[in-house]
Amino acid sequence: MKVRPSKIEDLHIRWISVDGLVIRTAVREGTGVPLFLLNGIGGSFEMLEPFVSAMPDSKVIMMDMPGAGKSPAPTLPWRLRNYARFCSKVLDEISAPRVNVMGISWGGALAQQFARQYPERCVKLVLAATSPGHIMFPGNPLALLKLANPRRYYDRTYMKRIAGSIYGGKLRTNRKSVGRFADLTSPPSKRGYYYQLLAGFGWSSLPWLRTLKMPTLVMHGTDDPLIPTINARVLASLIPNATLVTFDCGHLFMLTRSDQVAGTVLNFTA
Repeated sequence: MKVRPSKIEDLHIRWISVDGLVIRTAVREGTGVPLFLLNGIGGSFEMLEPFVSAMPDSKVIMMDMPGAGKSPAPTLPWRLRNYARFCSKVLDEISAPRVNVMGISWGGALAQQFARQYPERCVKLVLAATSPGHIMFPGNPLALLKLANPRRYYDRTYMKRIAGSIYGGKLRTNRKSVGRFADLTSPPSKRGYYYQLLAGFGWSSLPWLRTLKMPTLVMHGTDDPLIPTINARVLASLIPNATLVTFDCGHLFMLTRSDQVAGTVLNFTA
């Protein structure tokens, strides 16, 4: 599959060089503190279109993480602290000194790490469909096993067949939603995908979650096969200034409930 052009209006796509890697970024101008979006594992920023389109007046910064979308993978594996440092350098290049950081799934772990390393840059923190890392309440073993393989990004038929069992919620029964999600996906490099998986091995935010002082919104779906909702409750209970919001949906509630989620995020970041 090829990465298709974004359908988001007024999106400025720019390639920038950071630490020898030429990375694809996307910025939409708007009002307020920029919202810096960190995507799930292997995801290109096109996957976030429904959510971003539902908040048309907001400034948004996105990027294809190294190894995802059209961004090349690093030569050697990174830890999450390396990804966080790289993100900080990307923001330097974009001239965005302070941002609201929103991380989804794997990107939620990265968002926690970023907030820890660069608290002066993170005005508010939004954690969606994520966990405190290696020490967590595990999800469905079969769903996790399927997630470990990037095949779904390369095989649309396979994606449509397994989407409901991996992501839960509306994707279990609504074929239109499954097809829409499959249309948004673009293949990562296999090396980049496995590097992202490796980055999370042994990582946990549990020892230092209480040090995150910025206002934090924790969002989660009530039918998430990958990350049970109790993990969101753990995050919200340990982060001092956190609020928990749940949605009657699955792991991809940002896509299936994009208008509702966008409204919740806008109210929080206002």
